[in-house]
Order: sequence, then C-alpha cells, then structure tokens
Amino acid sequence: MWIQECSASAVDASNGVPLHSQLSNVLREAIAVGTLTPGTNLPTELELQEKFGISRSVVRQSLATLSSEGLIRRGRGRGSVVAPPAEHHRHVQQISGLSSQISATGQEVRTEVLSIGEGTDARAEVALGTPDLIRLRRRRWSDGEVLALTHTWLPRPIAGTLSAEELTDTSLHATLAKKLGIPIVAGRRQIRALVASDELAGEMQIQAGSPVLLLEGTSLDDHGNVVEFFSTWHRADRVVFDLDVVGDAAPAAGATSTTALAERVEELAREVRALANSRS
Repeated sequence: MWIQECSASAVDASNGVPLHSQLSNVLREAIAVGTLTPGTNLPTELELQEKFGISRSVVRQSLATLSSEGLIRRGRGRGSVVAPPAEHHRHVQQISGLSSQISATGQEVRTEVLSIGEGTDARAEVALGTPDLIRLRRRRWSDGEVLALTHTWLPRPIAGTLSAEELTDTSLHATLAKKLGIPIVAGRRQIRALVASDELAGEMQIQAGSPVLLLEGTSLDDHGNVVEFFSTWHRADRVVFDLDVVGDAAPAAGATSTTALAERVEELAREVRALANSRS
C-alpha cells in the first residue's frame, strides 16, 4: 500500500511550509506520477494522521484543497478517491486552436471575448510588421472552468471590421477564413512553463503561483503573410499538450523540429511538476 512505503518525514513541521500544503504536495505528486491511480481509495484521515503525526484539521484542509483542484472526490462515509483526470488535450503542432480541438471531441467549450480594440505590443509590432494593431482578449471555458486566456494581435486592415459578437463562442481562424477569406495554413509556436502572477491568476480564476503553460507564436495565411501574433496561457492541471513524433532512423520533413519540440514538452512537464510541488 502506498502509505506504508511513503516516508513519514515527507511532512515535516520544521521546514517552514504549512503542514496541509506539505501533505497536499505529497498526495498530489503520488497522483501525478501514477502511484495513486484514478479510482484508488486514498488512505483514511486517521491513517494520514498517524503516518505523518499531524492533526485531523490539517488532513481535512489538505483533502479539501485536492478536492477543489479536482484531483480527488470525497464522499461522506466512503472516504476519498482519486478522480479521473479532467484533462483536455491540445495538439500543439496543429494549426487549429484549443476551442476547435476540444469541440472536435464532442466536449463543450465556450469562448468569451473580454475586449477587442486598439492595442500595442513591441513583439507583435515586429512580428506583424506594423504598429497599427487590433488587440483581442479572450477566455476559453469548459465544464464551468477557465481553461485558457488568449491575447491576440492582428493588423488593423485585417481585423478592423471584426466584432466581439461574431468572435464569441467561435474560432478566430474560422472567422478569418469565412468572413475575410484569409485561411490560416502555417505558423510557428513556442512553449514556456510559468507560474501565474496575481493578475493572471485573477483572470484565469486560479490561485496565484499555480503552474501554467504559455503557448506563443505567429500564424501565416496562404500567401505566407504573418496575420496573427498571440500568447495563450493554459491551466497546466487541465490542458495537456500532445504532439506526434517520428523515429530518428526514418526522418521526414520537419522531423527535427518535431523531435526538439517533444524534448521541450517533456522538459516542461518536469518543470510543471516542480512548480506544483513548490506551491505553498
């Protein structure tokens, strides 16, 4: 049983971190690495108390935290059970965005337009080759939770006629293609692992310091023109980045960049786990 193999010193009153946070981190890590699999019963409150020498209130606060994160399910008289992963998968090597990919699986996703209007950004100006920009801020929702926050910059000649109404609960790329005849066919992406600032956490309705995955890049139309620069912050506990890889023995066009991206995603996964474990 997991609790018998776990070290009692994993929760230590002398290290300065609140005891409930330490216990949450121990359980969260066991769930993340698969030691505690979905459907597994967690140790009882009494077992956790005796194992780590902590009070009942500490155990209950820790379990409440994990329950609020969707990692466990608690039931009166039935104990706590590891919940199935509430994950949404995004294929980062595909041009289609998060909403299109989630919708394709039959899951409901909502797009909320927070604002659209004039905006400036030094990197966007360089990428798009003009300071005359429209800034679009949106949030993606699913199952009553914010999954992602997106800031997009587009040249005014392209996006000047777009409205918040026609971009609500729909794909920007689909709107560009259908309304303006501008298909998005290629692009470049970068991924970074971050912790949410107070401002970002407020917009994403998560705790400050929570791990997030930032996907940034540009999108090109069928003439090779850069028509979009964007930054999208994803909840690292709800969105998983997927990609296809090929073996080194049979390289194909783009295989080198795809392999490098796979290595970067693996590195990011380690960083995200470290960020989650460091939360207090």
